[in-house]
Amino acid sequence: MATAKNKSSGTQDATALLRADHKRVNDLFSEYEETHSIAKKKRIVEQLCNELTVHAQVEEEIFYPAVKRALKDKELIPEARVEHETLKSLIAQVEGMEPDDEMFDARIKVMHEYVKHHVKEEQNEIFPKAKSTDLDMMKLGAELSQRKEELIAARS
Repeated sequence: MATAKNKSSGTQDATALLRADHKRVNDLFSEYEETHSIAKKKRIVEQLCNELTVHAQVEEEIFYPAVKRALKDKELIPEARVEHETLKSLIAQVEGMEPDDEMFDARIKVMHEYVKHHVKEEQNEIFPKAKSTDLDMMKLGAELSQRKEELIAARS
């Protein structure tokens, strides 16, 4: 059985990499909820939107198609894609707002609840099913990691 992290290359299993993204985003939401500084809220939300955008894109380009093929899935992955569409809409809404707008905190709260729901479904349903296939999770993790680096560099 493959370990979650290959010590020689630093490559992570695909689900471990995606779980780490989920934790980073959850931590940012927690940090947002604890701050009262408008400037800090703005910085956190910019980082949140970047993290979520890159994460969704690598899932859609690499992880979801591989899992969909391996599982011959017609339900879980399409639902996850629809959830991503809604998330992208929420991101677009907050990217055009200032943190002192009365709707800003409400949109971030809704986004957080939405992301929690999506993460729960991925981690409890999609990831275990993906791991039960013959997909090479280390290879998939390396592809995800490389694409994330490209996307992050392009956004800088």
